[in-house]
Amino acid sequence: MVSRGIGFILIATFAFAFMNVIAKELSNFHPLQVVFFRATGTFLVIFPFMLKNKISILGTHKTMLLLRAVVGSLSLAAFFVVIQRIPLGSAISIRYLGPIFGAIMAYYFLKEKINMKQWISFAIAFAGVIILKGFDLRIDYLSLALVLFSAVSVGAVFVLLRYLGNKEHYLTIINYFMVVSIIFSLFFIGQWRWPINYEWLPVIGIGAFGMIGQIFMTQAFQTEETSVLAPFKYMELVYALIMGYLFFGEKYTFLPFLGIILIILGMLLNVYAKKSNKVLQ
Repeated sequence: MVSRGIGFILIATFAFAFMNVIAKELSNFHPLQVVFFRATGTFLVIFPFMLKNKISILGTHKTMLLLRAVVGSLSLAAFFVVIQRIPLGSAISIRYLGPIFGAIMAYYFLKEKINMKQWISFAIAFAGVIILKGFDLRIDYLSLALVLFSAVSVGAVFVLLRYLGNKEHYLTIINYFMVVSIIFSLFFIGQWRWPINYEWLPVIGIGAFGMIGQIFMTQAFQTEETSVLAPFKYMELVYALIMGYLFFGEKYTFLPFLGIILIILGMLLNVYAKKSNKVLQ
């Protein structure tokens, strides 16, 4: 029987995948306006909740909270630019390198150990990226650079979250992220336009699905161990491949699809390598 935690993360990954579909559907809007839609939807829900429950808005580690928010905002903005340019599955696959970059940063900054199995898993995942880029001509070099930047930023976010740990309420961290994303997106307001007619549905939907994903992901990690949940996080890519085909007609030939499989395989091996290393310790 599926545990509550696994059930929560399956819902969360579906919500995030559908949020990315909506972001791609909104490609006729400036990417930073899409960031605004996504961040505002979440902010309008959690900020009143924080006020009602007297959860700290500013927190105590303001510099690190702000840094995490800035890095996360840049990562989200770069990713939304990319998914408007290349297939959804490819963008999400490459962005999943984030945990690798996070592990490398944690190795240098937090002195966390990386075992040989993890280095092998990293090599497999990067080989997948090389194959994916080499044989999927829809991925241009600018998009590759932007999605790799997004992945590196995700890795940095992981390290910052590890540092913040239990020091701050999770809603305080999320709220900083949303507020900074909103402020950052406003710098591009001159390139925005007002939604019309049916466009209001995806505009509302991206904030709603982002919020659903955020809530269920948080609940998942509160009710189940990270090592158990980590492999299921990659269901987001499975959803994205299916949705990319259904909504945008995105197809893959054998070699690009092999690249995606290698990325997933490398990341799963990394999860199990870390888990086995903890057991040995």
